[in-house]
Amino acid sequence: MTNVKELKKIENNFRDIQKRIIGSFSEFSPKLRSTITNWKYKTGGGGRSCKINDDKVFEQGAINFSSIKGKVLPGSALEHKFPKDVTSFQAIGVSVVIHPHNPFVPCSHLNVRFFTLKKKNSSNLWWFGGGYDLTPYFPYKQDVDLWHNNAKKMCDKYDKSYYKKFKQACDNYFFLKHRNEKRGVGGIFFDGLNKKDKSHYLKFVDDTSNTFVSSYLNIVKDRSSKKFSKSQKDFQLYRRGRYVEFNLVYDRGTLFGLQSGGRIDSILMSLPPQVSWNLKKTTNIKKYEKNLLKFIKK
Repeated sequence: MTNVKELKKIENNFRDIQKRIIGSFSEFSPKLRSTITNWKYKTGGGGRSCKINDDKVFEQGAINFSSIKGKVLPGSALEHKFPKDVTSFQAIGVSVVIHPHNPFVPCSHLNVRFFTLKKKNSSNLWWFGGGYDLTPYFPYKQDVDLWHNNAKKMCDKYDKSYYKKFKQACDNYFFLKHRNEKRGVGGIFFDGLNKKDKSHYLKFVDDTSNTFVSSYLNIVKDRSSKKFSKSQKDFQLYRRGRYVEFNLVYDRGTLFGLQSGGRIDSILMSLPPQVSWNLKKTTNIKKYEKNLLKFIKK
């Protein structure tokens, strides 16, 4: 059962997550705080969108909070095979997507969410979900190791089975079937968490967001000043196409936002500002791609 007081606590927790992430990223993007937009949802609730656009380090990205209420479940949510007697839902979440300027800095993504359903003449259903992943174009083994080692340490604090299970779920989810490729080097992905009490999962999603920020910003610090060539930038734009393909074809969060009538600008902030599908496969480009595919096939 999820009562009004509990929902408010969860909502405030997610608001705090967004606030902390904005504060951390402001070290690299001082203009972040001036790009915040508050919006309302048509059937209740709303959100707070923070857009990064053409900054010195981050070419484009978003750090978004939303808490929306409705009566009709979007088709993308129905993968959970919910009962037919659902009378209302509430979805609370924070989503982060970052597309850096420098091709040596990976693209990255975080999402944490809470979902509750009200059933006719019955108790509520609820669960937590989320995760984060890394999409490098020029991967470094030490960066990938840092990413996964920190994820494992964090997961192990809550349940020793989490990391292995959530890492595999991430690899399975962020997979482009039409390309037969993983989107990147993975991370963790979880959904439907409701076997333990809510306080356990609130702490877990809180720690998930903190671990994402510390791991990713360490990589940004190490790679953002590295010089790059035109061919390396071209390769980044070319591989960004895979990110766009995944988000528009497979991503449940994007589909949920579009199907539920969410704020379009906030939903599509996840897409990079520049992409290229037309790239001549020069010797250098072939070498870059060969090296990248070695990493994402591991």
